[in-house]
Amino acid sequence: MKKRIVCFGDSNTWGYDADTDGRYPDDVRWTGALQKALGTSYTVIEEGLCGRTTVLEDPLNEGMSGLAYLYPCLMSHAPVDCLVIMLGTNDCKERFHMTPENIADGMKRLVRKAKVIPAWREEAKILVIAPGAIEKECETSSVGCEMGICSERSKKLAVCYRQMAEETGCDFLDAGEVVRMNRIDYMHLDEESHRRLAACLTEYFRKEG
Repeated sequence: MKKRIVCFGDSNTWGYDADTDGRYPDDVRWTGALQKALGTSYTVIEEGLCGRTTVLEDPLNEGMSGLAYLYPCLMSHAPVDCLVIMLGTNDCKERFHMTPENIADGMKRLVRKAKVIPAWREEAKILVIAPGAIEKECETSSVGCEMGICSERSKKLAVCYRQMAEETGCDFLDAGEVVRMNRIDYMHLDEESHRRLAACLTEYFRKEG
């Protein structure tokens, strides 16, 4: 029986390519590379949406709250064996005025909701990934007007997420230890980082069995 992994994220799960203003190919995106590495015993389900937040409704863009979409997402992909959540980058936008602790509380709401959704094959298994930090140069890049002042709160997410994961009994990965941002907008993964993240997650799932 194949194990089903739902990867719930934003543009860095969708696979935004800053070089082309498009999308990395299936086999380049970390989700596709993870599927290839794990093989036919797993189904890796990519649920990335550009602009998605943990719990925030965006006044400028419709349907961005991860919390609002989580139930239909998991139910449509049931039975689920593992949920990987990598969100928080968009919560750092200046217009939301969220502290890193606020954003971690939003992630906690997602985790708690996910655990009680009746989509699990067995018990809930959740891996929370702190996204790679937005670099300071992002604020003066082509996306600076959209993101505003955001890098400092982004850099503090990993510490807050680690504590949240311990409190909620989730597994935790700091993507910032293995990825880097591209040299154009400084907030999206470069191609090599997709490979590195996929390799890290491949090791995680092989250890989990």
